[in-house]
Amino acid sequence: MAFDHNKYAPYHPIQLPDRTWPDKQLKAAPKWCSVDLRDGNQALIEPMTVEQKHKLFSKLLEVGFKEIEIGFPAASQPDFDFCRELIEGNRIPEDVTVQVLTQARPELIARSFEALRGAKRAIMHVYNSTSTVQREQVFQLDKAGIKEIAIKGANWVADHAEAQAETDWVFQYSPESFTGTEPDYAVDVCNAVIDVWKDRTKNPIIINLPATVEMNTPNVYADQIEWMCRNLNHRERIEVSLHTHNDRGCGVAAAELGVLAGADRVEGTLLGNGERTGNMDVVTMAMNLYSRGIDPKLNFEDMDGVVATVQECTNLPVHPRHPWAGDLVFTAFSGSHQDAIRKSMQQYKEGQVWEVAYLPIDPKDIGRDYQAVIRVNSQSGKGGVAWMLEQNYGVSLPRWMQIELSREVQQAAENSASELSADEIWQLFESRFLKCDEPWKLEGFELKSDGEEDVLHAHLRKGAQVCSTTGRGSGAMEAFIQGLYKKLGIQLEILDYTEHATEQGSESQAIAFVHVNCDGQREVAAAMHRDIVSASLNAILHGLNRHLQNNPDSEAA
Repeated sequence: MAFDHNKYAPYHPIQLPDRTWPDKQLKAAPKWCSVDLRDGNQALIEPMTVEQKHKLFSKLLEVGFKEIEIGFPAASQPDFDFCRELIEGNRIPEDVTVQVLTQARPELIARSFEALRGAKRAIMHVYNSTSTVQREQVFQLDKAGIKEIAIKGANWVADHAEAQAETDWVFQYSPESFTGTEPDYAVDVCNAVIDVWKDRTKNPIIINLPATVEMNTPNVYADQIEWMCRNLNHRERIEVSLHTHNDRGCGVAAAELGVLAGADRVEGTLLGNGERTGNMDVVTMAMNLYSRGIDPKLNFEDMDGVVATVQECTNLPVHPRHPWAGDLVFTAFSGSHQDAIRKSMQQYKEGQVWEVAYLPIDPKDIGRDYQAVIRVNSQSGKGGVAWMLEQNYGVSLPRWMQIELSREVQQAAENSASELSADEIWQLFESRFLKCDEPWKLEGFELKSDGEEDVLHAHLRKGAQVCSTTGRGSGAMEAFIQGLYKKLGIQLEILDYTEHATEQGSESQAIAFVHVNCDGQREVAAAMHRDIVSASLNAILHGLNRHLQNNPDSEAA
Protein backbone atom coordinates (compact mmCIF):
# COMPACT_ATOMS: atom_id res chain seq x y z
CA MET A 1 0.00 0.00 0.00
CA ALA A 2 1.64 3.25 -1.17
CA PHE A 3 -0.62 5.71 0.65
CA ASP A 4 -0.06 4.60 4.25
CA HIS A 5 -0.40 7.06 7.12
CA ASN A 6 1.03 4.53 9.57
CA LYS A 7 4.57 5.28 8.39
CA TYR A 8 4.37 8.73 10.08
CA ALA A 9 4.75 9.34 13.80
CA PRO A 10 2.21 11.40 15.76
CA TYR A 11 3.41 14.54 17.48
CA HIS A 12 3.71 14.60 21.24
CA PRO A 13 2.55 18.06 22.33
CA ILE A 14 4.58 20.30 24.60
CA GLN A 15 3.38 20.38 28.18
CA LEU A 16 2.31 23.98 28.76
CA PRO A 17 -0.97 23.88 30.71
CA ASP A 18 -0.61 27.53 31.78
CA ARG A 19 -0.08 28.85 28.26
CA THR A 20 -1.13 32.48 27.96
CA TRP A 21 -1.12 33.19 24.22
CA PRO A 22 -4.74 32.06 23.53
CA ASP A 23 -6.07 34.93 25.65
CA LYS A 24 -3.91 37.59 24.03
CA GLN A 25 -4.80 39.91 21.17
CA LEU A 26 -2.60 41.28 18.40
CA LYS A 27 -2.33 45.01 19.01
CA ALA A 28 0.82 46.04 17.16
CA ALA A 29 2.88 44.90 14.21
CA PRO A 30 6.06 42.91 14.86
CA LYS A 31 9.42 44.05 13.57
CA TRP A 32 9.63 42.81 9.98
CA CYS A 33 12.59 41.35 8.10
CA SER A 34 12.31 40.57 4.40
CA VAL A 35 14.14 37.43 3.26
CA ASP A 36 13.02 37.73 -0.38
CA LEU A 37 16.56 38.28 -1.64
CA ARG A 38 17.99 35.23 0.14
CA ASP A 39 15.46 32.58 1.11
CA GLY A 40 13.07 33.61 -1.64
CA ASN A 41 15.86 33.73 -4.20
CA GLN A 42 17.18 30.28 -3.23
CA ALA A 43 13.75 28.81 -3.99
CA LEU A 44 13.68 30.00 -7.61
CA ILE A 45 14.21 27.76 -10.61
CA GLU A 46 16.22 30.59 -12.11
CA PRO A 47 17.78 32.75 -9.36
CA MET A 48 17.42 36.48 -9.73
CA THR A 49 19.93 38.44 -11.75
CA VAL A 50 21.73 41.32 -10.05
CA GLU A 51 19.47 43.72 -11.94
CA GLN A 52 16.37 41.94 -10.65
CA LYS A 53 17.77 41.97 -7.11
CA HIS A 54 18.27 45.72 -7.27
CA LYS A 55 14.72 46.18 -8.54
CA LEU A 56 13.26 44.05 -5.76
CA PHE A 57 15.48 45.70 -3.13
CA SER A 58 14.12 49.09 -4.21
CA LYS A 59 10.55 47.82 -3.90
CA LEU A 60 11.27 46.46 -0.39
CA LEU A 61 12.53 49.89 0.63
CA GLU A 62 9.45 51.52 -0.91
CA VAL A 63 7.14 49.21 1.05
CA GLY A 64 8.95 50.18 4.24
CA PHE A 65 11.14 47.28 5.37
CA LYS A 66 13.84 48.36 7.82
CA GLU A 67 15.60 44.98 7.93
CA ILE A 68 16.37 43.12 4.71
CA GLU A 69 18.31 39.90 4.31
CA ILE A 70 20.27 40.53 1.11
CA GLY A 71 21.88 37.17 0.50
CA PHE A 72 24.07 34.23 1.40
CA PRO A 73 27.35 35.72 0.17
CA ALA A 74 29.52 32.82 1.32
CA ALA A 75 27.57 30.39 -0.85
CA SER A 76 27.21 32.40 -4.05
CA GLN A 77 29.40 34.82 -5.98
CA PRO A 78 26.36 36.75 -7.30
CA ASP A 79 25.16 37.18 -3.70
CA PHE A 80 28.62 38.39 -2.68
CA ASP A 81 28.76 40.83 -5.59
CA PHE A 82 25.27 42.13 -4.83
CA CYS A 83 26.27 42.87 -1.21
CA ARG A 84 29.31 44.76 -2.42
CA GLU A 85 27.30 46.78 -4.95
CA LEU A 86 24.81 47.88 -2.29
CA ILE A 87 27.53 48.95 0.12
CA GLU A 88 30.01 50.48 -2.34
CA GLY A 89 27.21 52.18 -4.25
CA ASN A 90 25.87 53.67 -1.01
CA ARG A 91 22.43 52.24 -1.83
CA ILE A 92 21.45 51.30 1.73
CA PRO A 93 19.45 54.05 3.51
CA GLU A 94 20.62 55.18 6.94
CA ASP A 95 17.59 53.69 8.68
CA VAL A 96 17.82 50.27 6.99
CA THR A 97 19.82 47.32 8.34
CA VAL A 98 20.96 44.62 5.93
CA GLN A 99 21.34 41.00 6.97
CA VAL A 100 23.28 38.05 5.57
CA LEU A 101 23.07 34.37 6.38
CA THR A 102 25.96 31.99 7.00
CA GLN A 103 26.48 28.50 8.34
CA ALA A 104 28.53 28.16 11.51
CA ARG A 105 31.77 27.38 9.66
CA PRO A 106 34.89 29.56 9.97
CA GLU A 107 35.60 30.08 6.27
CA LEU A 108 31.96 30.90 5.50
CA ILE A 109 31.73 33.36 8.39
CA ALA A 110 34.94 35.05 7.23
CA ARG A 111 33.60 35.37 3.69
CA SER A 112 30.33 36.82 4.99
CA PHE A 113 32.12 39.51 6.97
CA GLU A 114 34.19 40.31 3.90
CA ALA A 115 30.97 40.81 1.90
CA LEU A 116 29.70 43.31 4.47
CA ARG A 117 32.92 45.27 4.91
CA GLY A 118 32.11 48.97 5.08
CA ALA A 119 28.42 48.58 5.94
CA LYS A 120 27.21 51.08 8.52
CA ARG A 121 24.97 48.58 10.31
CA ALA A 122 24.39 44.90 9.58
CA ILE A 123 22.96 41.70 11.03
CA MET A 124 25.20 38.64 10.90
CA HIS A 125 22.86 35.66 10.92
CA VAL A 126 24.57 32.37 11.78
CA TYR A 127 22.88 28.99 12.02
CA ASN A 128 23.35 25.28 12.47
CA SER A 129 20.84 22.43 12.45
CA THR A 130 19.74 21.08 15.82
CA SER A 131 16.85 18.66 15.15
CA THR A 132 16.93 14.99 16.05
CA VAL A 133 16.91 13.93 12.40
CA GLN A 134 19.74 16.33 11.46
CA ARG A 135 21.85 15.29 14.46
CA GLU A 136 21.45 11.58 13.97
CA GLN A 137 21.19 11.17 10.20
CA VAL A 138 23.01 14.12 8.64
CA PHE A 139 25.78 15.19 11.03
CA GLN A 140 25.94 11.97 13.06
CA LEU A 141 26.80 13.94 16.17
CA ASP A 142 25.39 13.84 19.68
CA LYS A 143 23.79 16.83 21.38
CA ALA A 144 27.10 18.01 22.78
CA GLY A 145 28.69 17.97 19.32
CA ILE A 146 25.92 20.02 17.74
CA LYS A 147 25.98 22.50 20.63
CA GLU A 148 29.73 22.90 20.19
CA ILE A 149 29.21 23.89 16.53
CA ALA A 150 26.86 26.64 17.67
CA ILE A 151 29.23 27.92 20.37
CA LYS A 152 32.21 27.99 18.00
CA GLY A 153 30.16 29.77 15.36
CA ALA A 154 29.07 32.39 17.88
CA ASN A 155 32.68 33.02 18.91
CA TRP A 156 33.88 33.32 15.30
CA VAL A 157 31.13 35.84 14.60
CA ALA A 158 32.04 37.93 17.64
CA ASP A 159 35.76 37.81 16.78
CA HIS A 160 35.20 39.02 13.22
CA ALA A 161 32.81 41.73 14.42
CA GLU A 162 35.47 43.09 16.77
CA ALA A 163 37.95 43.13 13.87
CA GLN A 164 35.49 45.16 11.76
CA ALA A 165 34.40 47.57 14.46
CA GLU A 166 33.53 50.32 11.97
CA THR A 167 30.24 48.47 11.42
CA ASP A 168 27.48 48.43 14.02
CA TRP A 169 26.92 44.68 14.26
CA VAL A 170 23.80 42.83 15.36
CA PHE A 171 24.15 39.10 16.03
CA GLN A 172 21.44 36.60 15.09
CA TYR A 173 21.38 32.87 15.74
CA SER A 174 19.00 30.24 14.35
CA PRO A 175 18.74 26.67 15.58
CA GLU A 176 17.76 25.47 12.11
CA SER A 177 14.93 22.89 12.07
CA PHE A 178 13.84 24.29 15.45
CA THR A 179 10.37 22.73 15.22
CA GLY A 180 11.97 19.27 15.01
CA THR A 181 14.22 19.94 18.00
CA GLU A 182 13.42 18.97 21.58
CA PRO A 183 12.50 22.23 23.37
CA ASP A 184 14.84 21.71 26.30
CA TYR A 185 17.74 21.07 23.93
CA ALA A 186 16.83 24.02 21.69
CA VAL A 187 16.85 26.41 24.64
CA ASP A 188 20.11 24.90 25.90
CA VAL A 189 21.84 25.60 22.57
CA CYS A 190 20.36 29.11 22.28
CA ASN A 191 21.38 29.99 25.83
CA ALA A 192 24.92 28.79 25.11
CA VAL A 193 25.07 31.18 22.14
CA ILE A 194 23.60 34.00 24.23
CA ASP A 195 26.29 33.42 26.86
CA VAL A 196 28.97 33.92 24.19
CA TRP A 197 27.46 37.12 22.84
CA LYS A 198 25.93 38.88 25.86
CA ASP A 199 29.16 40.62 26.84
CA ARG A 200 30.43 41.16 23.30
CA THR A 201 27.65 43.31 21.85
CA LYS A 202 25.67 46.30 23.07
CA ASN A 203 22.78 45.53 20.67
CA PRO A 204 19.88 43.17 21.30
CA ILE A 205 20.62 39.57 20.33
CA ILE A 206 18.23 38.03 17.82
CA ILE A 207 17.25 34.42 18.48
CA ASN A 208 15.42 33.23 15.38
CA LEU A 209 13.23 30.15 15.82
CA PRO A 210 12.44 28.75 12.38
CA ALA A 211 9.79 26.31 11.32
CA THR A 212 12.28 25.20 8.66
CA VAL A 213 9.74 22.53 7.83
CA GLU A 214 6.21 23.15 9.09
CA MET A 215 5.48 19.99 11.05
CA ASN A 216 2.42 20.68 13.21
CA THR A 217 -0.59 22.88 13.72
CA PRO A 218 0.03 26.58 14.48
CA ASN A 219 -1.00 26.21 18.13
CA VAL A 220 1.88 23.78 18.67
CA TYR A 221 4.33 26.31 17.24
CA ALA A 222 2.86 28.97 19.53
CA ASP A 223 3.40 26.69 22.52
CA GLN A 224 7.01 26.17 21.47
CA ILE A 225 7.55 29.92 21.16
CA GLU A 226 5.98 30.73 24.52
CA TRP A 227 8.04 27.99 26.17
CA MET A 228 11.24 29.37 24.63
CA CYS A 229 10.38 32.95 25.64
CA ARG A 230 10.00 31.78 29.24
CA ASN A 231 13.27 29.85 29.29
CA LEU A 232 15.74 31.92 27.27
CA ASN A 233 18.33 33.61 29.44
CA HIS A 234 18.54 37.41 29.48
CA ARG A 235 15.15 37.69 27.80
CA GLU A 236 15.23 41.47 28.20
CA ARG A 237 18.19 41.58 25.81
CA ILE A 238 16.70 39.14 23.30
CA GLU A 239 14.58 39.73 20.22
CA VAL A 240 12.73 36.49 19.58
CA SER A 241 12.27 36.13 15.84
CA LEU A 242 10.08 33.80 13.78
CA HIS A 243 10.76 32.28 10.38
CA THR A 244 7.88 30.02 9.37
CA HIS A 245 7.48 27.96 6.25
CA ASN A 246 4.21 26.89 4.69
CA ASP A 247 4.41 23.11 4.25
CA ARG A 248 1.03 22.61 5.93
CA GLY A 249 -0.44 25.82 4.51
CA CYS A 250 -0.36 27.54 7.91
CA GLY A 251 2.78 29.68 7.72
CA VAL A 252 0.92 32.95 8.33
CA ALA A 253 -1.25 31.51 11.09
CA ALA A 254 1.81 30.08 12.84
CA ALA A 255 3.56 33.45 12.72
CA GLU A 256 0.50 35.28 14.05
CA LEU A 257 0.14 32.88 16.96
CA GLY A 258 3.90 33.01 17.51
CA VAL A 259 3.69 36.77 17.97
CA LEU A 260 0.84 36.25 20.45
CA ALA A 261 3.15 33.82 22.24
CA GLY A 262 5.80 36.50 22.74
CA ALA A 263 7.85 36.84 19.57
CA ASP A 264 9.11 40.32 18.64
CA ARG A 265 10.11 39.89 15.02
CA VAL A 266 8.96 38.04 11.90
CA GLU A 267 10.92 37.04 8.81
CA GLY A 268 9.10 36.35 5.56
CA THR A 269 8.76 37.13 1.89
CA LEU A 270 6.40 39.20 -0.22
CA LEU A 271 3.58 36.92 -1.39
CA GLY A 272 5.15 33.90 0.32
CA ASN A 273 7.72 32.80 -2.25
CA GLY A 274 10.09 30.27 -0.69
CA GLU A 275 11.24 26.69 -0.56
CA ARG A 276 8.71 23.90 -1.14
CA THR A 277 5.30 25.49 -0.51
CA GLY A 278 6.80 28.82 0.47
CA ASN A 279 7.74 31.14 3.30
CA MET A 280 5.56 33.17 5.59
CA ASP A 281 3.69 35.66 3.39
CA VAL A 282 4.42 39.17 4.71
CA VAL A 283 1.73 40.75 2.51
CA THR A 284 -0.92 38.47 3.99
CA MET A 285 0.11 38.89 7.61
CA ALA A 286 0.58 42.66 7.31
CA MET A 287 -2.79 43.11 5.60
CA ASN A 288 -4.43 40.85 8.19
CA LEU A 289 -3.27 43.34 10.82
CA TYR A 290 -4.35 46.31 8.71
CA SER A 291 -7.85 44.88 8.26
CA ARG A 292 -8.34 44.89 12.05
CA GLY A 293 -7.24 48.50 12.52
CA ILE A 294 -3.55 47.83 13.34
CA ASP A 295 -0.82 49.82 11.61
CA PRO A 296 1.30 47.13 9.89
CA LYS A 297 4.27 49.53 9.55
CA LEU A 298 4.45 48.50 5.88
CA ASN A 299 2.71 50.29 3.02
CA PHE A 300 0.81 48.32 0.39
CA GLU A 301 -1.22 51.17 -1.09
CA ASP A 302 0.20 50.18 -4.50
CA MET A 303 -0.50 46.47 -4.24
CA ASP A 304 -0.53 46.01 -8.01
CA GLY A 305 2.95 47.52 -8.17
CA VAL A 306 4.20 45.09 -5.52
CA VAL A 307 2.68 42.13 -7.37
CA ALA A 308 4.13 43.25 -10.70
CA THR A 309 7.64 43.67 -9.24
CA VAL A 310 7.59 40.29 -7.50
CA GLN A 311 6.37 38.56 -10.65
CA GLU A 312 8.97 40.30 -12.80
CA CYS A 313 11.85 39.53 -10.44
CA THR A 314 10.94 35.94 -9.54
CA ASN A 315 9.30 34.83 -12.79
CA LEU A 316 6.58 33.28 -10.64
CA PRO A 317 2.86 33.92 -11.20
CA VAL A 318 0.58 35.23 -8.47
CA HIS A 319 -2.69 33.35 -8.15
CA PRO A 320 -5.74 35.55 -8.90
CA ARG A 321 -7.23 34.50 -5.55
CA HIS A 322 -4.03 35.07 -3.54
CA PRO A 323 -5.05 36.71 -0.22
CA TRP A 324 -5.21 40.49 -0.47
CA ALA A 325 -3.06 40.69 -3.60
CA GLY A 326 -4.70 38.57 -6.33
CA ASP A 327 -6.59 40.16 -9.20
CA LEU A 328 -9.91 38.65 -8.09
CA VAL A 329 -9.75 38.84 -4.30
CA PHE A 330 -12.30 41.67 -4.11
CA THR A 331 -14.37 40.42 -7.03
CA ALA A 332 -17.80 38.87 -6.59
CA PHE A 333 -19.60 36.86 -9.27
CA SER A 334 -22.27 35.42 -6.97
CA GLY A 335 -25.60 37.21 -7.20
CA SER A 336 -26.29 37.26 -3.46
CA HIS A 337 -22.78 38.53 -2.71
CA GLN A 338 -23.11 41.25 -5.33
CA ASP A 339 -26.43 42.40 -3.94
CA ALA A 340 -25.03 42.59 -0.40
CA ILE A 341 -21.93 44.51 -1.53
CA ARG A 342 -23.99 46.99 -3.51
CA LYS A 343 -26.41 47.66 -0.65
CA SER A 344 -23.58 48.02 1.88
CA MET A 345 -21.66 50.39 -0.38
CA GLN A 346 -24.74 52.57 -0.81
CA GLN A 347 -24.88 53.03 2.97
CA TYR A 348 -21.18 53.56 3.60
CA LYS A 349 -20.05 57.15 4.19
CA GLU A 350 -16.43 58.28 3.99
CA GLY A 351 -14.92 58.48 7.47
CA GLN A 352 -17.07 55.72 8.97
CA VAL A 353 -15.65 52.46 10.26
CA TRP A 354 -15.55 50.15 7.26
CA GLU A 355 -18.34 47.57 7.41
CA VAL A 356 -19.17 46.32 3.93
CA ALA A 357 -20.42 42.82 3.29
CA TYR A 358 -17.84 40.49 1.70
CA LEU A 359 -15.16 43.21 1.53
CA PRO A 360 -12.87 42.99 4.58
CA ILE A 361 -11.10 46.22 3.56
CA ASP A 362 -11.80 49.09 1.20
CA PRO A 363 -10.17 48.06 -2.11
CA LYS A 364 -9.16 51.68 -2.67
CA ASP A 365 -6.72 51.38 0.25
CA ILE A 366 -4.45 49.18 -1.85
CA GLY A 367 -4.95 51.00 -5.12
CA ARG A 368 -7.88 49.00 -6.51
CA ASP A 369 -11.01 50.66 -7.89
CA TYR A 370 -14.60 49.65 -7.31
CA GLN A 371 -15.22 48.79 -10.95
CA ALA A 372 -13.50 45.42 -10.47
CA VAL A 373 -15.36 44.55 -7.26
CA ILE A 374 -18.36 43.08 -9.07
CA ARG A 375 -18.12 41.22 -12.33
CA VAL A 376 -20.93 39.46 -14.11
CA ASN A 377 -21.32 35.92 -15.42
CA SER A 378 -24.14 33.41 -15.45
CA GLN A 379 -23.95 33.08 -11.64
CA SER A 380 -24.57 36.77 -11.10
CA GLY A 381 -27.80 38.46 -10.12
CA LYS A 382 -29.59 41.77 -10.39
CA GLY A 383 -27.36 43.47 -7.82
CA GLY A 384 -24.23 42.79 -9.84
CA VAL A 385 -25.79 44.05 -13.05
CA ALA A 386 -26.99 47.20 -11.30
CA TRP A 387 -23.54 47.80 -9.79
CA MET A 388 -21.84 47.56 -13.18
CA LEU A 389 -24.09 50.23 -14.68
CA GLU A 390 -23.82 52.46 -11.62
CA GLN A 391 -20.03 52.33 -11.51
CA ASN A 392 -19.38 52.58 -15.24
CA TYR A 393 -22.27 54.65 -16.60
CA GLY A 394 -23.75 56.49 -13.64
CA VAL A 395 -27.08 54.73 -14.14
CA SER A 396 -29.00 53.54 -11.06
CA LEU A 397 -31.59 50.95 -12.02
CA PRO A 398 -34.80 50.64 -10.02
CA ARG A 399 -35.37 47.17 -8.66
CA TRP A 400 -37.98 46.21 -11.26
CA MET A 401 -35.59 47.16 -14.03
CA GLN A 402 -32.78 45.23 -12.33
CA ILE A 403 -34.93 42.09 -12.43
CA GLU A 404 -35.74 42.41 -16.12
CA LEU A 405 -32.22 43.30 -17.21
CA SER A 406 -30.60 40.57 -15.10
CA ARG A 407 -32.68 37.97 -16.95
CA GLU A 408 -31.35 39.25 -20.26
CA VAL A 409 -27.80 39.33 -18.91
CA GLN A 410 -27.98 35.82 -17.48
CA GLN A 411 -29.27 34.46 -20.78
CA ALA A 412 -26.47 36.17 -22.67
CA ALA A 413 -23.86 34.89 -20.20
CA GLU A 414 -25.19 31.34 -20.43
CA ASN A 415 -25.18 31.51 -24.23
CA SER A 416 -21.59 32.78 -24.32
CA ALA A 417 -20.42 30.63 -21.38
CA SER A 418 -18.27 33.56 -20.31
CA GLU A 419 -18.11 36.71 -18.25
CA LEU A 420 -19.86 39.83 -19.56
CA SER A 421 -18.08 43.17 -19.52
CA ALA A 422 -19.70 46.43 -18.46
CA ASP A 423 -19.84 47.49 -22.11
CA GLU A 424 -21.64 44.29 -23.07
CA ILE A 425 -24.18 44.78 -20.28
CA TRP A 426 -24.73 48.37 -21.38
CA GLN A 427 -25.29 47.22 -24.97
CA LEU A 428 -27.93 44.77 -23.75
CA PHE A 429 -29.59 47.48 -21.71
CA GLU A 430 -29.57 49.86 -24.67
CA SER A 431 -30.96 47.40 -27.19
CA ARG A 432 -33.63 45.89 -24.93
CA PHE A 433 -34.87 48.85 -22.89
CA LEU A 434 -33.25 52.17 -23.78
CA LYS A 435 -33.47 52.46 -27.56
CA CYS A 436 -36.81 50.88 -28.33
CA ASP A 437 -37.68 53.24 -31.20
CA GLU A 438 -39.74 50.78 -33.22
CA PRO A 439 -42.44 50.94 -34.33
CA TRP A 440 -43.21 54.40 -32.88
CA LYS A 441 -40.78 57.27 -32.48
CA LEU A 442 -41.36 60.63 -30.78
CA GLU A 443 -40.52 63.38 -33.27
CA GLY A 444 -41.37 66.28 -30.96
CA PHE A 445 -43.98 67.78 -28.65
CA GLU A 446 -45.46 71.01 -27.33
CA LEU A 447 -46.50 71.27 -23.70
CA LYS A 448 -48.86 74.01 -22.50
CA SER A 449 -51.08 74.66 -19.53
CA ASP A 450 -54.64 76.03 -19.63
CA GLY A 451 -54.52 76.90 -15.94
CA GLU A 452 -56.19 73.69 -14.79
CA GLU A 453 -54.47 70.93 -16.74
CA ASP A 454 -51.45 70.37 -18.93
CA VAL A 455 -52.07 69.95 -22.65
CA LEU A 456 -49.55 67.99 -24.68
CA HIS A 457 -49.39 67.83 -28.49
CA ALA A 458 -47.04 65.00 -29.54
CA HIS A 459 -45.76 64.21 -33.03
CA LEU A 460 -45.11 60.51 -33.71
CA ARG A 461 -43.53 58.65 -36.60
CA LYS A 462 -44.02 55.04 -37.64
CA GLY A 463 -41.86 54.40 -40.67
CA ALA A 464 -43.08 56.90 -43.29
CA GLN A 465 -46.30 57.51 -41.39
CA VAL A 466 -46.49 60.66 -39.25
CA CYS A 467 -49.32 61.47 -36.88
CA SER A 468 -50.11 63.70 -33.95
CA THR A 469 -51.78 63.14 -30.60
CA THR A 470 -53.28 65.51 -28.11
CA GLY A 471 -53.96 64.73 -24.50
CA ARG A 472 -54.75 66.47 -21.24
CA GLY A 473 -53.77 65.62 -17.68
CA SER A 474 -52.07 66.67 -14.48
CA GLY A 475 -48.60 66.62 -15.92
CA ALA A 476 -46.93 65.82 -19.22
CA MET A 477 -46.86 62.06 -18.70
CA GLU A 478 -50.58 61.73 -17.93
CA ALA A 479 -51.41 63.98 -20.91
CA PHE A 480 -49.19 61.89 -23.18
CA ILE A 481 -50.81 58.62 -22.07
CA GLN A 482 -54.30 60.04 -22.71
CA GLY A 483 -53.25 61.17 -26.18
CA LEU A 484 -51.77 57.74 -27.01
CA TYR A 485 -54.99 56.05 -25.92
CA LYS A 486 -57.13 58.32 -28.07
CA LYS A 487 -54.89 57.81 -31.09
CA LEU A 488 -53.85 54.15 -30.81
CA GLY A 489 -56.55 52.66 -28.62
CA ILE A 490 -54.07 51.14 -26.14
CA GLN A 491 -54.72 51.50 -22.42
CA LEU A 492 -51.53 52.56 -20.63
CA GLU A 493 -51.08 52.79 -16.87
CA ILE A 494 -47.88 53.82 -15.08
CA LEU A 495 -47.14 51.38 -12.26
CA ASP A 496 -43.85 52.93 -11.24
CA TYR A 497 -41.55 55.67 -12.44
CA THR A 498 -38.15 57.02 -11.47
CA GLU A 499 -35.55 59.30 -12.99
CA HIS A 500 -32.17 60.78 -12.16
CA ALA A 501 -29.23 62.64 -13.67
CA THR A 502 -26.41 60.38 -14.87
CA GLU A 503 -23.74 62.84 -13.74
CA GLN A 504 -23.43 66.17 -12.00
CA GLY A 505 -23.52 69.51 -13.82
CA SER A 506 -25.74 71.37 -16.26
CA GLU A 507 -24.62 69.24 -19.21
CA SER A 508 -25.70 65.95 -17.66
CA GLN A 509 -28.26 63.65 -19.21
CA ALA A 510 -31.42 62.57 -17.45
CA ILE A 511 -32.49 58.95 -17.53
CA ALA A 512 -36.11 57.98 -16.92
CA PHE A 513 -37.42 54.49 -16.10
CA VAL A 514 -41.03 53.42 -16.39
CA HIS A 515 -42.88 50.31 -15.33
CA VAL A 516 -46.15 50.34 -17.30
CA ASN A 517 -49.23 48.22 -17.78
CA CYS A 518 -50.09 48.00 -21.50
CA ASP A 519 -53.46 46.40 -22.08
CA GLY A 520 -52.94 44.12 -19.07
CA GLN A 521 -49.29 43.27 -19.82
CA ARG A 522 -46.43 44.70 -17.80
CA GLU A 523 -43.42 46.25 -19.51
CA VAL A 524 -40.36 48.12 -18.32
CA ALA A 525 -38.40 50.62 -20.38
CA ALA A 526 -36.06 53.61 -20.14
CA ALA A 527 -34.93 56.64 -22.10
CA MET A 528 -32.17 59.26 -21.85
CA HIS A 529 -32.30 62.91 -22.85
CA ARG A 530 -30.90 66.25 -21.70
CA ASP A 531 -34.52 67.30 -21.01
CA ILE A 532 -36.27 65.32 -18.28
CA VAL A 533 -39.73 65.68 -19.88
CA SER A 534 -38.38 64.32 -23.17
CA ALA A 535 -36.73 61.43 -21.32
CA SER A 536 -40.01 60.63 -19.52
CA LEU A 537 -42.17 60.70 -22.64
CA ASN A 538 -39.69 58.59 -24.59
CA ALA A 539 -39.56 56.06 -21.75
CA ILE A 540 -43.36 55.68 -21.93
CA LEU A 541 -43.22 55.28 -25.69
CA HIS A 542 -40.42 52.70 -25.37
CA GLY A 543 -42.59 50.74 -22.97
CA LEU A 544 -45.41 50.84 -25.54
CA ASN A 545 -43.01 49.74 -28.28
CA ARG A 546 -41.81 46.77 -26.20
CA HIS A 547 -45.46 45.76 -25.78
CA LEU A 548 -46.09 46.04 -29.54
CA GLN A 549 -42.91 44.08 -30.35
CA ASN A 550 -44.16 41.30 -28.10
CA ASN A 551 -47.64 41.54 -29.64
CA PRO A 552 -47.07 42.02 -33.39
CA ASP A 553 -50.74 41.35 -34.19
CA SER A 554 -51.88 44.47 -32.35
CA GLU A 555 -53.45 47.08 -34.62
CA ALA A 556 -51.11 49.73 -33.22
CA ALA A 557 -48.10 47.65 -34.30
